[in-house]
Parts: sequence; C-alpha cells; structure tokens
Amino acid sequence: MIRIPSTASGRIATLPRLERRIVRMRRRRPAPRVVLANGLFDLLHVGHVRYLRAAARLGDVLVVAINSDRSVRALRGPGRPIVPGADRARLVAAIEGVDYVVQFSSPTVAPIIRRLRPDIQCKGTDYTVASVPERQVVRAHGGRVRIAGDPKRHATTGLIAGLLRRFGAGAPGSPRPAAGAALRRG
Repeated sequence: MIRIPSTASGRIATLPRLERRIVRMRRRRPAPRVVLANGLFDLLHVGHVRYLRAAARLGDVLVVAINSDRSVRALRGPGRPIVPGADRARLVAAIEGVDYVVQFSSPTVAPIIRRLRPDIQCKGTDYTVASVPERQVVRAHGGRVRIAGDPKRHATTGLIAGLLRRFGAGAPGSPRPAAGAALRRG
C-alpha cells in the first residue's frame, strides 16, 4: 500500500523530500507508476481540475509541479501570478487524485523530470506529444509522454480578460475604491 499524506498541506513537498519518497515507493513490488503533471495553475478553473483528474487515472501516484511566482512572472509578465505560489500549491494539493505538489522555478519542468524520473509526463490538450518541450528528457530515462484532459476551452488568460471586461475600471458593477484610496496591486 502506498501511503500518501491525508491533508493537502502534507502533500506539498520540497524536491529533495519528494525525491526520497518516490525512491522509497519504487522499492516496493509492484513499483507504483508515477505520473508528473505541471503548469502555472494561476486562477484555478475546471480545465485544470479535469486535466489533473485525467492525469491521475494514468498511474498510481500523481505529482504536480507548479511554476514558482518568479517563473510565472517570467512566462506571463508583470501582474502575474494572480494567486501566490503557496496558495496555488494548497489549492492543487486539495484536488482529488493529486498525491504530491512541488514548486519549480526553472523555465521548463526538465530538472524535476531528471530528478523524479516519472514513468509518465502528462500535459494538457493544448500540447501534442511532439510539442512537449521536455519529451526527450522523459524518454531518456524510459518514460512516456501522454496528453490528458478535455479540449482546451478554459484558460486563466481568458478568465482575466473576461473579468476585466466585466469588472474593469468604469465597467458597470465594477468595484469602486473609496475616495482618495489608491488601488493596491496584488
């Protein structure tokens, strides 16, 4: 039996701790199939949940690597992430089927793949197997790349654009700051 922490906060791990846990799990017979999914997971939406639940069905242990705040800013620009990394990690860890969450700050998830050596790297349907940047790293240790989730109809960028249209400055129903108050950026 694979023992996974029962609380979301217990599922959030540093890379060295997670690497040790996976090495111990793989000593068991049969060894569990480890799946790695990754992403920014900034404003969590139904597409993220469907992707992670589909990834979980591909193996026995699902590890989700989330981009650090610095990495998100580098990829998406100033103003992102909307949700801080620690909160994104807690939200992702609370999703059914997610066993472990680890943050990374590199441009790609390749360093995590090299250390954890997942059996399967899972990407969302906005990728094809041929377009996954880390596919050669996965294959180098005998792993496979799989695509999972529903068709890409949800995106954090789209959510932000919709919120700005609906609640942006001057839009009907948008929040108004108190007189003289400056809007804080978070």
